[in-house]
Amino acid sequence: MASDNALSQILTTQQMRDAEQRIFDAGMPEFDLMQLASGRAAEWVRRIAAGRSVTVLCGPGNNGGDGYVIAHCLQKAGLEVTIVAPEAPKTPSAKQALALWGDDVLTSGGSVQGEVFVDCLFGSGLTRKLSGEHSLLLRDLAERHQMAIALDVPSGIASDSGAVLNERLPRFDVTLALGAWKFAHCLLPARDKMGTQRLVPIGVSALEEAAVRVTKPKLAPPAFADHKYSRGLAAIVGGDMPGASVLAAQAAMRAGAGYVKLAVHEAPNAGPELVVDTSHVRVALDDKRINAVLIGPGLARHEGSIKALETALKCKGALVLDADALHLVEPHMLDPQMSVLATPHDGELDALCRKFAIVADGRMARAKALAAMSGMVICAKGPDTIIASPQGEVAIAPPAPSWLSIAGTGDVLAGIAVSRMANGSDPFTAACEAVWLHGEAARICGPAFTSLELAQSVGRALARCL
Repeated sequence: MASDNALSQILTTQQMRDAEQRIFDAGMPEFDLMQLASGRAAEWVRRIAAGRSVTVLCGPGNNGGDGYVIAHCLQKAGLEVTIVAPEAPKTPSAKQALALWGDDVLTSGGSVQGEVFVDCLFGSGLTRKLSGEHSLLLRDLAERHQMAIALDVPSGIASDSGAVLNERLPRFDVTLALGAWKFAHCLLPARDKMGTQRLVPIGVSALEEAAVRVTKPKLAPPAFADHKYSRGLAAIVGGDMPGASVLAAQAAMRAGAGYVKLAVHEAPNAGPELVVDTSHVRVALDDKRINAVLIGPGLARHEGSIKALETALKCKGALVLDADALHLVEPHMLDPQMSVLATPHDGELDALCRKFAIVADGRMARAKALAAMSGMVICAKGPDTIIASPQGEVAIAPPAPSWLSIAGTGDVLAGIAVSRMANGSDPFTAACEAVWLHGEAARICGPAFTSLELAQSVGRALARCL
């Protein structure tokens, strides 16, 4: 049985090759592994096809070899199968797979029509555009079928970056990842081409250095002997726009911390359940029981905000920096010994990279470089949220509902994060927990919710982790 880490890891093309080589070194021949992987993928295709005819597009490499094996398995199961292969197999395993198929192969798509189309032209490892002939063939076959399935990574997609290499590539209904997730499965714009994703395990072991997909956290209810302080005190520093910090506090109260305090100079209408401290921020944060502090939502960007940020940065506990705090913080303010989580959106990520003189290509590269340079855990939030630690750990969140694209949802995410850190999670783990709970709360809300409704759903999301 594969471990949870093995099933959630995200591998580069080279890491996947190395993982397969370890399987070969353990005694499994390459063609046997191809049959194992393709046989399991074929079972997915068979269930999806549900008796309908299938067309398989095979390329000249091992991805095409997988296609021949899939076709053979489907034909044995009684399905009507057509193979289109514009080039003959070039690898030993692909040639063996063609011999296993042992039936006619069309070299041109021509007028081939069917009900389910399976793309096995090129998989992971592709770094250049498809030829015009291959691109047209792929597109035409996809358009002439009712459903399209991609094996491993759709042809025309860069596996390691998620780049779409050709224009007008078809969108697939299902993508079957072989052995492990690839970065293209997790990152835009490639992810948007893949439809529903399913992992086909083949016995790849977990790699310590691999990135991972964010999965549902395993949380525990409070112990019977717990009290509000043992569960963690989270302090949230408000500012000129108190609504944002109240949203964060509403989420924090439902994400596990035992005590949430809002430090703001003027008491908002926040409800009786929230502790509001209107004393000076230095006094409010001068409490040794505070485990984690959030500053940024609604803070504003003036001299008083900078002083509040400097005060928060002197606290001994963990710290979450969000919103305005990300524009105000300077490299010299950060203490390498502090546990800091920063939650920038793309504009804030770019601003932080300029401050730390980071030049890198792509969001993931920028997040990793910023984490390494600043010592902060970076949660680069967006439709493909990336979490990076100073030690090189990387996690990528699964897709969350697009209804999250409203004002205030970032404040809710920051509130969940500070609550998880107050409850004892390290910044990287807290970021992963917060991102999952945030997405699950959105799913619970359904369409067209408000940020307050999102914050109020966090407790139900947490309940699903117990």
